[in-house]
Amino acid sequence: MAPNGKIIDLRKLLAERFPQVPAVATTRLITGLPFLDQVTGGGLPKGGITELISPRASAGSASLIHALLLSALRNHYFVALIDGRDSFDPCALNQSSLPHLLWVRCTKAFEAIKAADLLLRDRNFPLVIIDLILNPAEELHKIPQTSWYRLQRLVKSAPTGCLILTRHGMVSSAQLKIILENSWTLKIFDDQDALSLPRIRVQRSHLGSEVSY
Repeated sequence: MAPNGKIIDLRKLLAERFPQVPAVATTRLITGLPFLDQVTGGGLPKGGITELISPRASAGSASLIHALLLSALRNHYFVALIDGRDSFDPCALNQSSLPHLLWVRCTKAFEAIKAADLLLRDRNFPLVIIDLILNPAEELHKIPQTSWYRLQRLVKSAPTGCLILTRHGMVSSAQLKIILENSWTLKIFDDQDALSLPRIRVQRSHLGSEVSY
């Protein structure tokens, strides 16, 4: 089925606003965050899905998103953030990094999946983040597994890393799973060293292995 006019216009707008840069023959997207690049074997896998699981409300997933956006600014690449619950706060971010960000504001998980389907086809973004942390569990459980596998098929042929944030593991097609095990308090936020070394656990589905850091 041919895409409708609105889809064509949106793709044209994305191509103009976020021009593609020459592809580099690497299999990893270096995040610039040492604690993350070290345990993931050099960065997030391109052509694959990484699921970041944040089981606690204070585990630090929002801080990690901000760190990834600042890293994108330093390394001169674009990021698409699909906000599943319209909860992202751009005011807490360095304003100079906003031109490198496409923020897609959704209120439902199904809207976020549809947006991801479009952006992964577009291939303009080295990193696509899908934040479903605050979406209700009953809403997320209604997403069929075929939807996750469709996203995996789309990203497989793209020079893109796809990071999906969830409260509980549910993305069966994820190549890599990162589990945040922090339980941060206001007192900890006074210690910058503590924030730079979050407790994470990594599972590689294709190896059946697990490593903690």
